[in-house]
Amino acid sequence: MFYVVFFCVLLFYFYGIRTFNYWRNRGIKNDKPLPYFGNNLKQFVQKSSMAMVATDLYKRYPEEKVVGFFRGTSPELVIRDPVIIKRILVTDFQHFYARGFNTHETVIEPLLQNLFFADGDLWRLIRQRFGQSFSTGKIKSMFSFITDGAEKLQSLANDISELDSYDIKELMARYTTDFIGACGFGINMDTLGNDSSEFRKLGKRIFQRTFRDSVAGASKYIFPDLCRYINFLAPELETSINTLVQKVMHYRNYKPCGRNDFIDIMLELKERGKISVESLNLKDSNGCPKIVEMEFTDLLITAQSFLFFGAGFETTSTTSSFTLHQLAYHPDWQLKVQNEIDRVLIKYNGKITYEAVNEMQCLEKCFYEAMRLYPAVGFLMRKCTTSSYTFPEIGLTIDKGVKVIIPIQAIHNDEKYFYEPNKFHPDRFTSSKDMKNSIFLPFGDGPRACIAARLGKLLAMAGIAAILHKFQVEPSAESKQFPEPDPMGIVSESFIGGLPIKLRRR
Repeated sequence: MFYVVFFCVLLFYFYGIRTFNYWRNRGIKNDKPLPYFGNNLKQFVQKSSMAMVATDLYKRYPEEKVVGFFRGTSPELVIRDPVIIKRILVTDFQHFYARGFNTHETVIEPLLQNLFFADGDLWRLIRQRFGQSFSTGKIKSMFSFITDGAEKLQSLANDISELDSYDIKELMARYTTDFIGACGFGINMDTLGNDSSEFRKLGKRIFQRTFRDSVAGASKYIFPDLCRYINFLAPELETSINTLVQKVMHYRNYKPCGRNDFIDIMLELKERGKISVESLNLKDSNGCPKIVEMEFTDLLITAQSFLFFGAGFETTSTTSSFTLHQLAYHPDWQLKVQNEIDRVLIKYNGKITYEAVNEMQCLEKCFYEAMRLYPAVGFLMRKCTTSSYTFPEIGLTIDKGVKVIIPIQAIHNDEKYFYEPNKFHPDRFTSSKDMKNSIFLPFGDGPRACIAARLGKLLAMAGIAAILHKFQVEPSAESKQFPEPDPMGIVSESFIGGLPIKLRRR
């Protein structure tokens, strides 16, 4: 009996380290991994976000172009070289078109069947139908929602200016959630008027990691086949989103009603019928891509709406609030931005319009610099989708299914690419030449770059302009010039304790 138990323990141990020679055999440096957990124990137990893990590896291997990593027992590769990054995101995109967040290729939970998380043909089908959804014309038609939200934001900020300190991250999240409600679902979510709004609670829950969420996530990475039917997202979250979207569509009789909001766009796309594209995965007998097609179902509409709700408010509120935080500590730049806002808005009768925001070049520079210092999405991930792939720069061959991690946060703060990287220097972005390819990547790059980048930027800049047009932002007693990153971040990064600052009427 003893030998049976001993043999089982030994078998269990060796199963948990079975892949750990992967990078050693290829001559790639990596930290020593732990059985089953690999190098990812800190993230599994909520002590570090993935961006923080990737940044740590980036800094500790300064001479390497790539660094090996194990998420559970799966080998992954942290990319440190901009040339290789461009190859992955742009040049050889056909080999890395999958993001790789789904741990099983054929079992994808309902709400993750969206443009951000979907891979392969599902991604391509959705992307093809979404092509014009965030065009300049569509954004202009949505901008009245931003103008209304900016005015409400100023009204709430006036009340908050009576306080000695307030979390600007929470204020901007209430502003962006209100916009998502109006522009996405045609609903007055009233998060600016009600700090205990159900929609604000829902938004917080999307990015909150509970014990259940951590266990589910770790289990899916450590035992992907065994846990394929466990969802990353909690059941109550799926129920809430489904109920919200179904109510809105039912109210509209499942047909577009001319509101030009996100649900309307989705219903218009559904009315166009089946989507068809050349397959990324399937070939015919002549080696040509097969044509695949798909219905744009209510389930897919719900999944895209979940993405629009979650990503739309969180990343935009993070970047806008961190920009205001930086301007609170750099009053010289704050004054420059305020002078520009005052000058521009005189031309538009004090209204924050699409045209007005596009004229605010000094504000745009500060916005880009804040995103450089602290990108809301701190890393990118891609998965090798071909039988094998060789990086010509280093002669390294990886197998199908191996994921690569691009540590955006670390690259943005590397003195090799940005002079005095820890300092706030908006003049880095004086011209388009300063938008360094494969180095400055707040919205990603290539075919899987953020499709709503322009809308997110304009929403954030409008909110910042609304605040600075009426108020000064200053550090409060609770403020920290260098706030601590939240280790519980998932895809989007945040801060421990938020970003408290003082608003003062101008």
